[in-house]
Amino acid sequence: MKKITVLISSVVLAFGVYSCDQPQSNNTDSANNDTIASERNLGNPADVKTDSGPFQLPELKYGYADLDKSIDAETMEVHYSKHFLGYANNLNKAVAGTELEGKTIEEIMKGMDMNNTALRNNGGGYYNHDLYFATMSPDGGGQPSGELSEAINTAFGSFDELKNQLAEAGGKRFGSGWAWLVVDNNGNLAVGSTANQDNPLMPGLEISGTPILGIDVWEHAYYLRYQNKRPDYIDAFFNVIDWNLVAEKYAQAKAE
Repeated sequence: MKKITVLISSVVLAFGVYSCDQPQSNNTDSANNDTIASERNLGNPADVKTDSGPFQLPELKYGYADLDKSIDAETMEVHYSKHFLGYANNLNKAVAGTELEGKTIEEIMKGMDMNNTALRNNGGGYYNHDLYFATMSPDGGGQPSGELSEAINTAFGSFDELKNQLAEAGGKRFGSGWAWLVVDNNGNLAVGSTANQDNPLMPGLEISGTPILGIDVWEHAYYLRYQNKRPDYIDAFFNVIDWNLVAEKYAQAKAE
């Protein structure tokens, strides 16, 4: 009997040690991903340089980990230093030796030949990501004020309704694409979405106007932390929106 008791105690102890060493069922994937990101040398975004050409990568106003409340550092690093950089370099190749070298990115978007796949994809990717990274901030979130707030209330009834419409536009976009807040051709605010790297400056799309906020809903923008939960990513994105900069872009678009 004594031997049996000792044997049972040893089995229970061994099982207890093994169980404690295993990941608990309530651990989140985001925690695991954040640990991986913290252990990896992500580098400095200021060290990322575009190849020669008229369209250069704008410097980030924050570090890769500074938006961690909404987007993990590893996603930010890959998104900026791989995806955005790739669009910039390929755009410069697409315009090299053409009259487009002397045009602004906005001029290229508005005059886009939609059959020019390289220019459409890479020019759109450059313009879209420039807006995306510029309108995020570690101190973002909350709600806009002043003229932009009044315009939102006029167009949508409330800020919450704007959020609902942007979440719906991004959440229902099949496959890859973007959700947009734009100033339309009548000077009013509107919400919509586009596929792939298209944007509302391009001709003939389902939404037209000057973008003042874009939410990237390609999987590379959120999958490490949120996996297939795109609505959770969109909801978290509102915590890092720099509404002061969005308001500046609204004023500029209205003045055009």
